[in-house]
Amino acid sequence: MLTNFFKYISLVIAVSVVSFAHAQRVDTSTWKAQVSLGVNSPSKSGFVEAATAKSLNFPTVNLGVQRMFSKQLGAKLDYGFNRFSNEDDSPEFKINYSRINAQLVYDPTPVLYFLPQEMRLVGHTGPGFSFVKPLSNLDENKQSYLNWNAGLEIHYAINQKVSLYTDVSYIYGFTSLDDYDPSISGLGAFNGTILNITLGVSLSLSGCQYCD
Repeated sequence: MLTNFFKYISLVIAVSVVSFAHAQRVDTSTWKAQVSLGVNSPSKSGFVEAATAKSLNFPTVNLGVQRMFSKQLGAKLDYGFNRFSNEDDSPEFKINYSRINAQLVYDPTPVLYFLPQEMRLVGHTGPGFSFVKPLSNLDENKQSYLNWNAGLEIHYAINQKVSLYTDVSYIYGFTSLDDYDPSISGLGAFNGTILNITLGVSLSLSGCQYCD
């Protein structure tokens, strides 16, 4: 009898802990603003031969506004800026790469009970538009094309309003270097993909509409 009682109590405690963790995880703000800073790595295939950028470049800046439609599904509009420059053995150039994307946001954290309560995982993906502008006397090589952004964010909550996060994103450009003649306008042209790694702050702009 006593053994069954302890089993019952243990079950109640386990269910309570899981329920409490679930309740904590769904306390997602409806609106959030995000800002992050980091580095970028453009693909070498996006440059003409002998005119490639460094493997790791600074800075990368991302700014975004996020809106959650439910506990796990939302959307965000974000702007990103990247600067990259030539490798040591390449002709000198610098390129400003900027983009704007409309992305779906998915937060699986409410069902990932093994994560600490302060942590969240957030995936994001969606289409956008890229703007490439070489600097100095290469500005006639400006380009613009469609892109697709996909990434994963890891958040750590400082309090109910502020969280620190890291974002690893991959931006694919729907374009080709075949549009450019390397002997005339290849230097500074970029038609490739970029890997971004940033650290930032996410700020709640509203209360939780979808909490239990």
